[in-house]
Amino acid sequence: MRNFDFAPLYRTTVGFDQIANLMDRVLTAETNQPSYPPYNIEKLEDDAYRISIAVAGFSEADLSVEVRDRALIVSARKSEEDSKSKSYLHRGIATRAFERRFALADHVVVTGASHADGMLHIELERQVPDALKPRQIEIAKGGRAIEKDVVDAKAVN
Repeated sequence: MRNFDFAPLYRTTVGFDQIANLMDRVLTAETNQPSYPPYNIEKLEDDAYRISIAVAGFSEADLSVEVRDRALIVSARKSEEDSKSKSYLHRGIATRAFERRFALADHVVVTGASHADGMLHIELERQVPDALKPRQIEIAKGGRAIEKDVVDAKAVN
């Protein structure tokens, strides 16, 4: 595997450290990511997403959905007393504890979560502030905006 040195990027840019950190995290991540539990990420609209995680055997009380440090953390832990009270002849449904992390982009917020039919659905939405949205700038006719600036400059001098 190749190793990339991002030191020059850190030295010559301001405000791009999040991109460099993301690239660093992706390139240094382990190659064998855990595959349990399986999940889907859907794009519902331009700014709406859904993460669906298969959580068969877990109840709402066993599941935890948390947003911390621009990361969505989904974890589950089955209570010990529940598994000790049952005697299985065959156990094919895995209810082992897990933790899944999803990095969230800027302005992506979790708007809700639901648990139905063995699936945990987490709704996400990108909420861009009005200050960052594109806006149309009105163009003045006949150079009035320039004349006003010139008059103000003459008044000051």
